[in-house]
Amino acid sequence: MSAEYPRVVKPILPLWAAVLVAAASGPILDAGFPDKDVWPLTLVGIALVLVSLVGRRIASAILVGFLAGAAFYFTHIQWAALFLGPLPMSALAVLESLFFAGGAVAISLAYRWIPIAFPSTAGRLGLLPVALAGVWTAREAWASVWPYGGFAWGRVALSQSEGPFAPLFSWVGVSGVSFLMVLLVAIAIESVRMTGLPVISRIAAPVGLATAVLVAPLYPVASSGTMTVAAVQGNGRAGYFDGADAGELLQAQLDATEPLFGTPVDVVVWPEGTTYRDPLRDPTTTAVFEFVSEQMDAPLVAQGVSERDGRFYNTAVLWQSGEGALDYYDKKHPVPFGEYIPDRSFWRPFAPDLIDLIQREYTPGTTDNVVDIGGVIAGINICFDIVDDQILTESVEQGAEIIFASSNNADFGRTDESVQQLATARIRAIELGRTVVNISTVGISAMIAPDGSTISRLPWFEPGSMVEEVPLSTTTTPAVLLGRQVEWFVAGLGLGAIVVAGLSARATRTPRRREGDEALT
Repeated sequence: MSAEYPRVVKPILPLWAAVLVAAASGPILDAGFPDKDVWPLTLVGIALVLVSLVGRRIASAILVGFLAGAAFYFTHIQWAALFLGPLPMSALAVLESLFFAGGAVAISLAYRWIPIAFPSTAGRLGLLPVALAGVWTAREAWASVWPYGGFAWGRVALSQSEGPFAPLFSWVGVSGVSFLMVLLVAIAIESVRMTGLPVISRIAAPVGLATAVLVAPLYPVASSGTMTVAAVQGNGRAGYFDGADAGELLQAQLDATEPLFGTPVDVVVWPEGTTYRDPLRDPTTTAVFEFVSEQMDAPLVAQGVSERDGRFYNTAVLWQSGEGALDYYDKKHPVPFGEYIPDRSFWRPFAPDLIDLIQREYTPGTTDNVVDIGGVIAGINICFDIVDDQILTESVEQGAEIIFASSNNADFGRTDESVQQLATARIRAIELGRTVVNISTVGISAMIAPDGSTISRLPWFEPGSMVEEVPLSTTTTPAVLLGRQVEWFVAGLGLGAIVVAGLSARATRTPRRREGDEALT
């Protein structure tokens, strides 16, 4: 085979084999994520998806892509079924699989058009892998923001919190790492397929890229001081169906904090799920906040459900004894179908019993993402906010020297959700160059240093606390400086390459010759 593509791009696999490979790719891809956390398997899963799409026409690409997406998401987010049951989880998995199928079509078009339009070695080992990685990243980016704020879980980069790609988060962020992972796999696949080239030429590109990835250092982050943080995991019965009242949740947090009374700290941090009463108005809640802040001689960051102008917000409050609420943050990314029902009148007829379970409608917050704690600016985010690139980047742009990430994982038991969320918190620490205090009602809670290392950690479903002097920083990493421009650039590059190749291939295409349903001329 020469360095140029033939005018017919045939599938590597027959359709039946591609279906089997797509189905196998999902569990393998998932195994790269916590809790199995075998990071190389993510690359294997990506490879299986790409190989199954080579030479596919649109209809079969949709089928193969949907099956690959379903095999992954039904495995990856099984924890969602614990909250409201298998139906909502299945609906979410199917939606994400449809996005996966759309991305598969773009990938199949790249495999069909780019080799015809750009048949040189540079086209195959350069432009084609870039296009494949770009459209994969574009699909992840689209699914992360739409519909209803999107679902950012499952991006391939999120499997690399402790893998060799981890330092790259400080340079190019989550989307940039996804792009580089798919790029490396795509180049490796093309190198294997180009049997007409000398061996040294075939291995130079993937080995060179892999070497660059492995030797990339962590962006250096300078310390601007330290802060002594007490983070308390109360282990209250905070699940949606646990039946605990607000007083019980407050008492659990108070009991776990009491052993720390008198300990010199700069701030006390409680998780989401502290109470479901209004922390700005309810007398019992404010009395507990006042008492804890007074006993600790430090401000308290805690959470509740506030109501203003007839709207409900998931609110984190900065409380100082003798002064009350100094500042607050309203969760910007409430979970659709979990914390509110979008377009309730439309969705209710499909599953009225499930929809009616969600009575309180949380409103997305519009407050800034930071609070001032004795001159130290702390970024605040609540639960699934942690997967929102924009929210986390904005907190650093607003001056955050440390990040407090509170969550309530009680609804997900001992599933992978908690460790997946902790992995994302670790990635954010590296990406932002900030200490991340990840505190949960039931765990897994941990303090993560800016280099991704664990400062302290609490076990699942046990009350406890972490008291640590942690580093602060004002360093701006390249990932923060570039922000989502990396995502827009690589996505635009991939999609643009396919469009240009499609127009060029149409102009230079020879008469079509079919070879079954999968042939392309």
